[in-house]
Amino acid sequence: MMELAQARFNMIELQIRPWDVLDQRVLDLLESLPRDAFVSDANKSLAYADVSIGLDHGELMMPPKLEARMVQALNIHDSESTLEIGTGSGYVTAMLAKLAAHVTSVDIHEDFLAQTKSRLEAHGINNVTLEHGDASHGWKTDEETYDVIAVTGSLPHYIDAFQKRLNVGGRLFVIAGQAPIMEALLVTRVTMGEWVKQSLFETDLAPLQNASTPSRFVF
Repeated sequence: MMELAQARFNMIELQIRPWDVLDQRVLDLLESLPRDAFVSDANKSLAYADVSIGLDHGELMMPPKLEARMVQALNIHDSESTLEIGTGSGYVTAMLAKLAAHVTSVDIHEDFLAQTKSRLEAHGINNVTLEHGDASHGWKTDEETYDVIAVTGSLPHYIDAFQKRLNVGGRLFVIAGQAPIMEALLVTRVTMGEWVKQSLFETDLAPLQNASTPSRFVF
């Protein structure tokens, strides 16, 4: 346990802070929510490393600094509703739930949802609705809107399906583009018909399963 506590401290001080994550709420959350509880036993030694941890189905868990930077950028308030596209390990789900009023998290893999349900219950987190489905092209487009949307896999090209689900004043975090250089974007809905798109940083992230890939010309 002491080794994991030291690894968590090192993650925050050597990875997270140097990557411009300075929001004390996010730093406190990283300290209090054990990331090692959201990875398999085989990967516990990697829980606080600056790597993408492999999950089942060929999926990957975001590196810790990217998770932290995303949560900081979204600036979530405790009265806000949040949609997460890609539940994965459930760690980001738990982070979002600790900050928001309610989180709806969607994943294409039912076993990820079952695993996350158990992990959230173990930490007394009960303000999350887990939904099964393919949200790579949007999610239930005629239904609820949200204050915050976090997309945890990249989109090979940007689509406007997610930004349309924002309430006015709502924020969307998404990574768009193709390897090796992608762009992390924060999109804010300023009126019913207007969005502002801000480029945050360059990175690289595995795409959402079934996300559309732009066609390439062959000469």
